[in-house]
Amino acid sequence: MAPIRIPNNDTVHWHAAMQGKVIVITGGTSGIGQVAAEKLAGMGARIVLVARSQSRGEAALSRLRDVAPSVKHSIHYGDLSRLSELTRVAKDIAAAEPRIDVLINNAGAMFGQRQVTKDGLELTFATNHLSYFVLTHGLSERLITSAPSRVINTSSHAHYRGTIDFDNLQYEHDYKSFPAYCRSKLCNVLFTRVLARRLAGTGVTANSLHPGFVKTRFGDESGGSMARVIGLMKIFAISPEKGAETIIYLASSNEVATTSGLYFYKCKPVEPSKLAQDSAVAERLWRETAKLAGIQE
Repeated sequence: MAPIRIPNNDTVHWHAAMQGKVIVITGGTSGIGQVAAEKLAGMGARIVLVARSQSRGEAALSRLRDVAPSVKHSIHYGDLSRLSELTRVAKDIAAAEPRIDVLINNAGAMFGQRQVTKDGLELTFATNHLSYFVLTHGLSERLITSAPSRVINTSSHAHYRGTIDFDNLQYEHDYKSFPAYCRSKLCNVLFTRVLARRLAGTGVTANSLHPGFVKTRFGDESGGSMARVIGLMKIFAISPEKGAETIIYLASSNEVATTSGLYFYKCKPVEPSKLAQDSAVAERLWRETAKLAGIQE
């Protein structure tokens, strides 16, 4: 595989550092998640995929085996929008894996019409935010006992346009697809902020990132005019290979081995939105999310 071109780092050293590491990743069957999984596998890591589609999952697993045939990569199937399936998948992974070195939460979906899951949750909020919260909670014990370890949450520049209204958190009223997406990505940064604080002293770090506007499957299922707009915008999008660089950097670089609670773009920490830095909002979101997920604090 071609070396990853990220500045100020020794690629050979990175490869050595990832030998035998176990990485759990959602959204690893396409786009930036697929690229990150394959690059990290090429460095010697063992990849544990979480996927919904069996056909895409098996294809991704086959590619990983081509990249690193001597490593026993694995996959767990579940719908990231369903609380019961997330809980089950987390339990299955925790039971199967004696250690987890890196958890990469990499969900990003947008839907043209407001849809509600069987749990009564708005689909964008459930897929993009609650999945991070529930899966991380379910694997937190493994991550702590495996420390030093890392949690990486894929957010988006769209979080700068995100707002929080706790009286209308899941857009029960006045739903619009892009604002709902922006809010979910703001939630990713706020979640990371509290997670880093709560994990302080455990040896587990937590950081979020913007991968850039990437030409992937994102937005293909959003429907209507939004899908057409996103399709036109993709003419100017960067490649998944470029978009995956910051994920790979956060997963493997010694430069960020003890860095926690920050938001990254192009492999560098950048300042998130003012709202994303509001600790009171972040803590309230954590409490509200735990309540929705049925998780006791």
